[in-house]
Amino acid sequence: MQQAIRERKRIYICVTDANAALVARRNEKLKDVYGDAALSLPDGMPIVWLSRLLGKTRIERVRGTDFMREVTALSSQLGFRNFYFGGAPGTAATLSAKLISSHPGLEAAGVLCPPFRELTAAENLEIVERINSARPDVVWVGLGAPKQERWMATNFGRIEAPVMIGVGAAFDFLAGTKPEAPKWMQRSGLEWLFRLASEPTRLWRRYAVVVPAFLYLGARQVLFHRLLKLQKA
Repeated sequence: MQQAIRERKRIYICVTDANAALVARRNEKLKDVYGDAALSLPDGMPIVWLSRLLGKTRIERVRGTDFMREVTALSSQLGFRNFYFGGAPGTAATLSAKLISSHPGLEAAGVLCPPFRELTAAENLEIVERINSARPDVVWVGLGAPKQERWMATNFGRIEAPVMIGVGAAFDFLAGTKPEAPKWMQRSGLEWLFRLASEPTRLWRRYAVVVPAFLYLGARQVLFHRLLKLQKA
């Protein structure tokens, strides 16, 4: 990120959990969006565990919220300008104020909350122009997956900021509008259960599909991987 900002080279970063992986598996265009990202961070212990079972033993979890905390601290030290795009009405402004309060010297280039519906071409162009006019170094996109990933890929050649990062629920967690799971639940892969308990009406359908589907497909992939190793041996 620092190199991209120094060289004014444009990149975008995705934060990928089990749900994102399953959606991308069914959608080739979205799969390409994740594949073309400069970084696709493993946000979720199920992704980490499956990767380790497949031989990627050095992989570690990178929570979008924790990543945002780290980059915010770095930005306050190095003078990077941050723009916050997304969230429910008022969330981005609350987020910006809280981050400035906890990180003196942080430069907030601006905030913008788009309508929840699909944007028209004219509306999207206006948003791009507003972000560019603020001259940020980092644009945080909190539209939720996979909407934020599609937006970053679509506007990759239009947004002049060197770095775009899609972090979804991190806007709510850091703004304090939604609670974060305890650390022990994060480490043990149960953060999804905490979020389900916090927002059952909105999330029960997602997790009713994601959890069994990921377990089944993950087990199948591990079995295939081990059979392939046996054949090569």
